[in-house]
Amino acid sequence: MTKIDLTVYEDRLKNALKRARERNIIIPTFAQMRNPDLIPDKLKEELTGLGLWDVKPRNLFRITWKNEPKEKGGKFDGVNYIELPKQLTGVNARIIALVGKWFPTGAHKVGATFGCLVPRLVTGQFDPVTQKAVWPSTGNFCRGGAYDATLLACESIAILPEGMSKERFEWLKTVAGEIIATPGSESNVKEIFDKCWELRESGEDIMIFNQFEEFGNYLWHYDITGHAMQEVLEKVLGPNDVFRGVTLTTGSAGTIGCGDYLKQIFPGSKVAAGEAVQCPTLLENGFGAHRIEGIGDKHVPWIHNLKNTDMVIAIDDNVVVNLARLFNEPEGRKYLIEKNVPQETVDSLGLLGFSGIANMAMAIKMSKYYELGENDVVLTVLTDSMDLYQSRLKEMHEEFGEYTRTDAAVNFARDLHGLATDYLQELTYADRRRVHNLKYFTWVEQQGKTYEEILDQWYEPTYWTELQEQIPEIDALITEFNAKVGL
Repeated sequence: MTKIDLTVYEDRLKNALKRARERNIIIPTFAQMRNPDLIPDKLKEELTGLGLWDVKPRNLFRITWKNEPKEKGGKFDGVNYIELPKQLTGVNARIIALVGKWFPTGAHKVGATFGCLVPRLVTGQFDPVTQKAVWPSTGNFCRGGAYDATLLACESIAILPEGMSKERFEWLKTVAGEIIATPGSESNVKEIFDKCWELRESGEDIMIFNQFEEFGNYLWHYDITGHAMQEVLEKVLGPNDVFRGVTLTTGSAGTIGCGDYLKQIFPGSKVAAGEAVQCPTLLENGFGAHRIEGIGDKHVPWIHNLKNTDMVIAIDDNVVVNLARLFNEPEGRKYLIEKNVPQETVDSLGLLGFSGIANMAMAIKMSKYYELGENDVVLTVLTDSMDLYQSRLKEMHEEFGEYTRTDAAVNFARDLHGLATDYLQELTYADRRRVHNLKYFTWVEQQGKTYEEILDQWYEPTYWTELQEQIPEIDALITEFNAKVGL
């Protein structure tokens, strides 16, 4: 059975406690991230003078979906979400998206890094005084990891492909001790893994937090994102409404862990996993390169529970970059108003980054495939915002020229309302097993996982539930750690 190792190393723990005292660090529990009402008022007051992105220890308590949507001084409110109206989506189904912009670093990946780092920290497995934290990533994960590591005043190494957006690199320069740009772009994950092996063999005292295999990533989304989605559904579902499913590009397969939670609450709901048409790994055992930043691929992440995945939906990366222009260029927004998209919605479209646009497109395709109506609800996530892609808009201006009303009309008709049910597969039992089996080639042959465990992931019914049951134990360790720190 898999479990996060929670063995306590008392000798090493002393350094972590010492560093926490020096840095004035108090760590939030999973319970507090689910429900910020549990955070002491004194700590909430400390947040009133802090900017959302400030590298300050108290901002650990802002690792939640419930931050007040303010750049500075915000406290907590309900879950941040928007509903995308049918004038925009072209479908009758209610498509509702959680908003990731209002996390520290502007992306929800900071939650995943918390889930990976904190169990190692509060058990003494990771020593922030002597070790470097390594964050292999296709973008936002290494940003969140470097942020967390900086709070602890520990050395960090951020690894990401050289083709990622300029904004990611510029911000990393302010927090990461070292940045390693690996060859390629979004889909070049193996090159990141190869760099990790090179670092392991270098003799440096490091700990690698690999989001694609770290169950803390899965567990954070299962618990925190899953509960946030449940709260949204409890708020928006009318007496005749039905929750139909969640659509998420896979990336590290952390966020899709919320689907395991949702299926436990809504057993009839679907989980759809997304990828790029240009790199159809889940759909066709395929490969390639694409431009949807935020969804690394050409492998199946170790932490993806394929038994709970009902559908694979691939999105053309041309759709994503075209809609990014439609949603953010002045002529695009003007055209959307002409097409009766509400002004409030148009004003909020900057909340959709590239992977958020892909997630929305998936929800539209799922709605069309299942012929969903006005009483059907589909959930998705806006992992980050266009704040992290302004350089991409500039590049498109330089390559294609000014964005015109004709461009907007074409993109609206073809790339948005014209989305079809192509590049989509509803998975049978055998299909799910086929995709699961692809893990073997990356994780058993290359990354040191065992043949026995890959079988357990598929055949052992308690493999995932025993992991989920560790949350109270992790919270108890966090509470004990904070008590020993004594702040």
